[in-house]
Formats: sequence, structure tokens, C-alpha cells
Amino acid sequence: MGEPAIKIQGPHKSIFKDKVMSMLPEGGNLNACLTCGACSSGCPATGLYNMDPRKFLRMAALGMDDEVMSTEWVWTCTMCMRCIYVCPMKINIPQLVFYTRASWPREKRPRGILGSCDSALKHDTCSAMGTNEEDFMFVVEDVLNEVRENQPGMENLEAPVNKEGAYFFVNQNSREPVTEPDEMVPLWKILNKAGVDWTYGSKGWAAENYCMFEGNDEGWEHIVRVKAKAVEDLGCKVWLNTE
Repeated sequence: MGEPAIKIQGPHKSIFKDKVMSMLPEGGNLNACLTCGACSSGCPATGLYNMDPRKFLRMAALGMDDEVMSTEWVWTCTMCMRCIYVCPMKINIPQLVFYTRASWPREKRPRGILGSCDSALKHDTCSAMGTNEEDFMFVVEDVLNEVRENQPGMENLEAPVNKEGAYFFVNQNSREPVTEPDEMVPLWKILNKAGVDWTYGSKGWAAENYCMFEGNDEGWEHIVRVKAKAVEDLGCKVWLNTE
């Protein structure tokens, strides 16, 4: 592949830019941004903190490290990847965002994301609420029994935990068993009505991964490995993450 037709040269050498350039996938060249604005047009974080993906990318390309590394906009990005799909040059802006987050001093990162990551690392449940295995299984059984007793036609409703050989290993948002346990029931009903062979795992049942959103590579990898092992240990064929 030849040199890009357009090269943006900053006023000084940018450590941030050099690091990011090495992380971009083949075919995604930071210097090749066309400033078309496609990335910003569908971004849910556009306009927040007076920033958008195109502006963020241009600042990085121009070597504006201080501005890039200090904008709180990076914490509003949902990592939805929509910007990559519409970018004609396939520039990985979420990768730039992730690296920026990881470069923030930990004490300055958003407390909600930081605390949720720390809580998820406490137990093999990976729950951002810090819920342990015993509490999760108790809530599932308690809610299931209540539905069976009080809702006509639901006497045979199932919400299996640690069912070996189930086809689907299902994750659940970790807030629901703690604060809104009844919100788990509609999913159970859908899966049972469809005749799906599924199970929760007492380990790795939580769906979200706040360590990823924190930019914490080590924590992110740990959580994914715990979940993957839980799926493998039960012999499930498909890992279904509801998030």
C-alpha cells in the first residue's frame, strides 16, 4: 500500500500520536482522515464537552497531546464502533479513546467506572455490584419460586444455574439481581417459551465489563478469561451476553 495522499504534520512530535499510529489496524491510517464528518454524524457522544470524533481525531493528528489527554469527552464514548463502520478510511477512533482513558491517572478516572471495575474483580461472578456466587444463586431461586407460586401458567418456569451441557451460557446485567430482580423474569419467560436450552453460571454470570470502559487492560482480560472459563467448564456451545 502506497503513502497516503494527505499527511497532517503537527507543530511538534506527538508521543500520543506515535503510540496510536502503532496501534491502528492495517488500512486505518491516522494521517488519511478525510475530515468528512461521517464519524460524528452518527455518534451518540457528538457535542458533549464541545467535542466529537472528528474533532478528537484531528487534535490527535495535529499533535495536540495536552488537549487530547485532558478532555472528559473520552469518558462519554460508548465504544459502539459505529464511527469505524462509517469511516471510509476505517480509522479506529475507539482505539484512540481507549488509549487516552488508559493514560489518565487512575485517581482522576470517573468514580463510577473505576468502582465498578474494582467490584467486578472481587469475585469470579464478575459482577460490577460486587455480588458473590451464593447471593446470586439465592436471588435467582427466590425470584423463580415467587413467579412459579404467584403467576398462573408459570409453574414450570426454569432459570437454571450451572446446568452442564446447556447450549447457551447466558449473562445478566449485574445490577438487576441486586436492585431490580423482577427485571430478570421477562428474559426467563422468553427463553422458556422459545424452548431454549440455556443456563446461568454461578461464575462469570455478569454481562458488563467496566474494566474495558476504564481502559484497564489487565482487569479487562481477567474478567473475559473468567467468563470464558465458566462457559467452557459447563460445556456450553454459545456464550450469550445480553449487554
